[in-house]
Amino acid sequence: MRRSTFLATAAALASAAYLTACGSPPRDLDLSLKHPSTQGLFVVTLEPPATGPVLDQIQTWQLHLADRDGAPVSQARILFSGGMPQHGHGFPTRPRVTREIRPGVYALEGVKFSMSGWWDMRFGLQAGERTDTAVFNVVLDDGRHRS
Repeated sequence: MRRSTFLATAAALASAAYLTACGSPPRDLDLSLKHPSTQGLFVVTLEPPATGPVLDQIQTWQLHLADRDGAPVSQARILFSGGMPQHGHGFPTRPRVTREIRPGVYALEGVKFSMSGWWDMRFGLQAGERTDTAVFNVVLDDGRHRS
């Protein structure tokens, strides 16, 4: 195979692989904003700002944390991570839970979506001796949230 043909073929395969990896989110992606934590210790609700998630704006979201019976969980320690699984990068900002607004409701500040597509939002949850995680998926199409 001639070098120029080989390079063109390699470039086409790399482009196809990139488009496959960065293409549409999985069809069975759970887009719910309320569900049990991974081990079922908590019920977690993620609430976007009133305007909904948008591109290129720093936003504050709210995380509602309750026990299995629905009672608010106060004084929890909550860590945040996330990003774009199909692109392999995190958020362009450093979102973090900054305070408890009212019992069981926490402010997640510094959220910024830099591009449309599938984002995951991951939380480490600790309340007393109970430790669990929760993951939410958000898809932005042309800067607007899709559920």
